[in-house]
Amino acid sequence: MGNYTLSLASAIILQAIRDGHCYGFDMMEATGLPSGTIYPALRRLEAARLIRSDRDAAAASEPGGPPRKYFRVTADGKRALEAAGNRFPVIASPRE
Repeated sequence: MGNYTLSLASAIILQAIRDGHCYGFDMMEATGLPSGTIYPALRRLEAARLIRSDRDAAAASEPGGPPRKYFRVTADGKRALEAAGNRFPVIASPRE
């Protein structure tokens, strides 16, 4: 992971992915963030190896449309999200 420090928006997106909102439009609905924030952040998170993506042609939003891209949090992403929870208490996961 290196020294990757998450912005609040990136932390919220990473948290949404962790919570099962695995594709862009679903993340927009879950977070309230616009596509202009979500998609660039997804590219940065993937470049930093905090998330990984897979394409699913069967889950295209429209028949014959492009495959839907699904994201999942990597182990490094989980560590980055935990560190972000310390910086941004509003996103901290409830402790059990």
